Amino acid sequence: MHDSTTLLVEVGALLLLLGVLGRLSRRVGLSPIPLYLLAGLAFGHGGLLPLAASEEFFAVGAEIGVILLLVMLGLEYSANELVGNLRSAAPAGLIDGVFNALPGAAFALLLGWDWVAALVLGGITWVSSSGVIAKVLADLGRLGNRETPVILSVLVIEDLAMALYLPLVTAVLAGTGLLGGGIALAVAVGTVLLVLVVAIRYGHLISSALSAKDPEALLLGVLGLTLLIAGLAAKLQVSAAVGAFLVGIALSGPVAHHATELLSPLRDLFAAVFFVFFGLVTDPRDIPPVLLPALALAVVTMATKTLTGYLAARRVGIAEPGRWRAGLALVPRGEFSIVIAGLAVAAGSVEPRLAALAATYVLITVVTGPILARLPDFPWFKRWLRNRAAAQRPAPVPIHD
Repeated sequence: MHDSTTLLVEVGALLLLLGVLGRLSRRVGLSPIPLYLLAGLAFGHGGLLPLAASEEFFAVGAEIGVILLLVMLGLEYSANELVGNLRSAAPAGLIDGVFNALPGAAFALLLGWDWVAALVLGGITWVSSSGVIAKVLADLGRLGNRETPVILSVLVIEDLAMALYLPLVTAVLAGTGLLGGGIALAVAVGTVLLVLVVAIRYGHLISSALSAKDPEALLLGVLGLTLLIAGLAAKLQVSAAVGAFLVGIALSGPVAHHATELLSPLRDLFAAVFFVFFGLVTDPRDIPPVLLPALALAVVTMATKTLTGYLAARRVGIAEPGRWRAGLALVPRGEFSIVIAGLAVAAGSVEPRLAALAATYVLITVVTGPILARLPDFPWFKRWLRNRAAAQRPAPVPIHD
């Protein structure tokens, strides 16, 4: 048992360090996620200076961080927008799942892991990082580009897929097997559909119950409602993250807008805590043995994710430079990959090397992703595209007198 003074010192020092790392990462134009993970590795089990007193605090904070990440994702979209995106981007979402989940699952089986580990690793390699990608698009001034809606539609489909995948993997990790996972998936599908119907028809009533004019009351109300629904969802084996996502979808109008502004600082705080906690529970001594497999997996799935974006952009008539921008922008993995790996670590029944592999994999993709996204802006890349287009252009037909 640790005294409260030690707890305050450890938490305060670590949060201060995270602030410094966050500022440093933005100065060099990278996501802070890899630095947060490295901080957790440095001060966790097997690290340079293990912090024992604050681990329980960070465990609770990490769970809140996941919930806030999901409710903020839900607040970004109305129920009607989600339904529209689901219809228009379903083919791209199907390609995304096949191209990026299957390599992860196959890789786990090649390593000799069981089918549960394959299910988990498939999810880890499937989902791109919405937070990292949004920042990269803003930094590169591409928010108004023609390919950006394609990128966002793929991310929305992934968000919806996670609302179904997380309950399935949670049930399987709990030891209920495929039957229990199928039941959990059916419950999740029914819940998502029910919430979408309620949000479309009665969302304005839910939002009117929360006043956008009183910031304090709105913050407490939305945060309290989110934690309550997330907790009830977890009790029903649906997944706390999915419950939070559905709360965000149900809110709309000025309430959703103001709630996004109020919750953003809390999300940033607890999301940082979440990434640190994952590093804390990952022993850095486990990373060297999985470094080469993680690098190989990253190379394969960065290529498949690039192909996903390229094909999705081509499908809607985007020119070749835009196709490459869409594909390369989707490379980074982050929030959901760590969430899925965290579920596996908490269950304790999956291959022990999975956590180290996931942490290393996310570090590789989240560092190289923003760098790769800049490739289409380099002069040599533009020359290569022009030469490629010229080579594919049909030769002129000679005209004879």
